[in-house]
Amino acid sequence: MDIRTELDQLIRDIPDFPRKGIVFKDITPVLSNSEMCLAVVAEIKNHFASVKVDAIAAIEARGFIMGGMIAHEMNIPFIPVRKAGKLPYEKIEQKYDLEYGTAIVEMHKDAIEKGWNVLIHDDLLATGGTAEAAGKMIQRLGGKVAGFSFMVNLSFLLGEDRLRKAFGTDTHYLISY
Repeated sequence: MDIRTELDQLIRDIPDFPRKGIVFKDITPVLSNSEMCLAVVAEIKNHFASVKVDAIAAIEARGFIMGGMIAHEMNIPFIPVRKAGKLPYEKIEQKYDLEYGTAIVEMHKDAIEKGWNVLIHDDLLATGGTAEAAGKMIQRLGGKVAGFSFMVNLSFLLGEDRLRKAFGTDTHYLISY
């Protein structure tokens, strides 16, 4: 069985979570399967093998899990992209739009070196707002967005189009709904 079929069988749909009308894609069964986690990491590493990647920037919270594993496997630095108020050192922030309001993500100012090619990872691509905010911070710090990786893409929300327009780089995901 291929990785996409296995992921589809493991990812659970949770209706009306976190609010009515939303169907939440629960990846915790994937996370509890060590072989599947390693397969996901290998798939992402292999996909970006021909791209120069100097660091992985992963988005809080579920992006940290695989993002850390990918960085470890590629033997490159891991950069946390966190919600506002969670980082202790000097930081930059980027505001982005939500369905009903705005949110802020942050990175440490010394997270990357100028010219670094940074792969941005999160568990799921929806509208692309958080990933775009992470990319903008990387650019502000003098880095380049090497691409985006996700386990899941919610294609009906058009996040892939948004990221392509904003950065013109590869957006890779293992399964799309």
